[in-house]
Amino acid sequence: MATVKYGTRPPWVGLGAAVWVQIAAGNAYNFPLYSHSLKSVLGFNQRQLTLLGVANDVGENVGLLPGLVCNKFPPWVVLFVGAFACFFGYGVLWLALSRTVVSMPYWVLWFALCTATNSSAWFSTSVLVTNMRNFPLSRGTVAGILKGYGGLSAAVYTELYSVLLNNSSPNLLLFLALAIPTLCFLMMFFVRPCAPASVDSSSSENRHFLFVQSASVVLGVYVLTTTILDNLFSLSSPLAYSLLLGMVVLLMAPLAIPVKMTLYPSDRSSGYKIEPLLEPSSSGANLESFQESESACGVEMLLAQGEGAVLIKKKRRPRRGEDFTFGEALVKADFWLLFLVYFVGVGSGVTVLNNLAQIGIAQCMHDTKVLLSIFSFCNFVGRLGGGVVSEYLVRSRAIPRTIWMTITQVIMVITYLLFASSLDGTLLVATSLLGICYGFQFSIMVPTASELFGLKNFGMIFNFMSLGSPLGAYLFSGLLAGYLYDSEAAKQHSSTCVGPHCFRLTFVVLAGVCVIGAMLSVVLTVRIVPVYKMLYGGGSFRLTPPPQSSNTVERNDV
Repeated sequence: MATVKYGTRPPWVGLGAAVWVQIAAGNAYNFPLYSHSLKSVLGFNQRQLTLLGVANDVGENVGLLPGLVCNKFPPWVVLFVGAFACFFGYGVLWLALSRTVVSMPYWVLWFALCTATNSSAWFSTSVLVTNMRNFPLSRGTVAGILKGYGGLSAAVYTELYSVLLNNSSPNLLLFLALAIPTLCFLMMFFVRPCAPASVDSSSSENRHFLFVQSASVVLGVYVLTTTILDNLFSLSSPLAYSLLLGMVVLLMAPLAIPVKMTLYPSDRSSGYKIEPLLEPSSSGANLESFQESESACGVEMLLAQGEGAVLIKKKRRPRRGEDFTFGEALVKADFWLLFLVYFVGVGSGVTVLNNLAQIGIAQCMHDTKVLLSIFSFCNFVGRLGGGVVSEYLVRSRAIPRTIWMTITQVIMVITYLLFASSLDGTLLVATSLLGICYGFQFSIMVPTASELFGLKNFGMIFNFMSLGSPLGAYLFSGLLAGYLYDSEAAKQHSSTCVGPHCFRLTFVVLAGVCVIGAMLSVVLTVRIVPVYKMLYGGGSFRLTPPPQSSNTVERNDV
C-alpha cells in the first residue's frame, strides 16, 4: 500500500497534477479527429468504423482491473500501466495509418485501439479514487472538477491538432503514443494518498475549489474561442503558437494553490493536525438510533427462537451510505438502477460522439473540428456544472443528485428530436445541448456511487458503472447507427451518406431510449431520498460508521 502523506499542501499538489493526468485520460475523445483517415486510408466502411468506435469506448471504460489494482498498489503503479498501454496501442495505430506497416489485420487494429484507450481507465481511476479519498467531504466538487477537465481535453487536443500537428492524423497518433506516457511519468509521483484535511480548514478549501473551478471555466472559454478564431481566420504561426502557450499556462493554474501555500503559509497549514472528520449532528444521531433499534430487533428475534445451548452470531449487512464490498453492491436494486440510467445517458451520447464527423458531413458541415470543440466545451460545462449544482443542492436541501440525471435525460429526448429534424441551424444547438447533458451524467454518477456504496471499494464500483458507455456504444452505435448509415449510403450508391435520412431513425430510437432512462431515474431518485436525508440532514456530509456485528447471544440448556 502507498504511504499516506500528511499536511495541507500535498492534496492540492496532487489535485494540480491530477488535472494534467485527466487531460491525458481524455485521449479517447480524439477518435473523431482521425476516424475519417482510418476510413479513407485503410478503406473501411461505416460499420467497420463504428465497430472501431466501440473498441474506443470499450477500452476507455473497462476499468475493473484498474479498480482492483488501485486498492492493492500505490497510484504511480496504476499510472505506469496506463502509460504503457497508451504507448503500445497508439503506436500500433500510427504504424498502420502512416503505412509504415501495410495490410495490418482489422482485428489487430481493433485490439490496439482498445488497448490505447484503456489507458484512460487506468489514468482516471488513479486520480479520481486518490483525490476523492483525499477530499472525502467534497466528493461532488472533486468529481466535477476532474471529470470537467477530462471533458475539456477534447478541445485541448483539437487545439494541439490544429496548431502543433498541422491537422495530420498520423502526427496526432504519434503524439498520443509518445507525449502522453511522458506526461504521466512526470506526474505520477505527485498523485499520492494524503490524510484528509481537518474540518477547520473547510472555508479555505472552498475558496481553493472555487479558484480551480474558475480557472477551468476560463480555460474552456479560451480554448473554444481560439478554435473558432482559427477556423474563421487564417492565424499566423507566431500568433497561433502564442495562443497555444496561453492554453498551457491556464492548465497550470491549479498548481498556484500549493505555490501560494508555500510562499504564504497560514497558521493552520503550518501546524497540520489530524482531526475527526465528523462531529455529532442530528442526522448522525438519527442514524445511530436507527441502527441501535434495528440491532435490538435482531436480538429479540433470536431470543424468540427458544432456548438452547447454541452460539448465534449475526453480522449486519451494510446499508446504503456505508462501505460495501463489490459483491454486496451487486445485489442492491439501487446499484442496477444507477447503472441502467447511466447506461442510457452515456450510451446514447457516445453514439453521437463516435459518429460526429459523419453526422456533420451528412448535414453538409465538413469541418468537424468546430463540432468537436463545441461538444467538448459543453461536455466540460455539464461535468463541472453537474458537480457544483448537485453539491449545493445536496448540502442545502438534501436533494438526491440523480434528479439531475432525470432532468438532463428529458432534455436529451428533445435534443435527439432536434438532430432528427435536420432543420437549418439546429446542428450546433443540438450538439451544445447534448454535450451539456452528456457531461452531467458523469459528474452525477461518480459521487452518487460513492455516497450510496462508500469509498472503500469505490474503484471497482465506479469502473463497473463505466461499462454502461461501451455497452451503449456497441448496441446503439455499432449495431444500430452503423447498420442504418450503411443502408442509406447503399441507396445513394456511395460509401458516404449525405442528407437528413442518414441518422434520422437512429436519433428517434435514441430519443425513445432516453424516455425510458428518465423514468428509471425518477424511480431511483424516489428510492434514495431517505439516504440523502440521512447523509446530509445536518447540512454537510456525514460519514456513516462501519457495519458492526450484532450482539453474540449465548444460552444454556435447561
